[in-house]
Amino acid sequence: MNFHPFPVIETERLMLRKINLEDWPLISYLRSDKTVNQFEKRPNADTKEKAIAFIERTLASINENELIYWSISLAVDPTMIGSICIWNFSEDKKTGEVGYDLDPKFHKLGIMNEALQAVIKFGFIELKLDKIEAYTQKNNENSMKMLHRNNFVLNDIKKDKGNPLNLIFELKKEV
Repeated sequence: MNFHPFPVIETERLMLRKINLEDWPLISYLRSDKTVNQFEKRPNADTKEKAIAFIERTLASINENELIYWSISLAVDPTMIGSICIWNFSEDKKTGEVGYDLDPKFHKLGIMNEALQAVIKFGFIELKLDKIEAYTQKNNENSMKMLHRNNFVLNDIKKDKGNPLNLIFELKKEV
């Protein structure tokens, strides 16, 4: 796996690009807002310093080919409105986990669904993954609906040791 040069993905309405330090205000919001994080267990980034530290750690992980993290923006406006990533790769690099969040102002517009479809395609074609997993909290109905729409299936055997409220969905590459 090599994320150099960074793969920018364009869809009909969106641009998925590399995160940068100017994205800190939305990172701070997405990682600190109670509504956005109602189903998440993660450290907050409620200050500029914490948001920039998160971005710097993320960029370092991208440089080490440990994860790929896109800033989601509308094609007509480069301002970040959300993020989507593939990370937590298996040792053999055949499985990766997708994660995502979106500014609530852009919910119910199909934006995350569009981004997810592009990232699934990238994961299977470019990264040659065999399986993509998604961990979502059992009460996050919108996330589960989107995963089902995209043919993810609940793996009711595998459990998230870090968060027992999470369900694990998976999508296997079509052969």
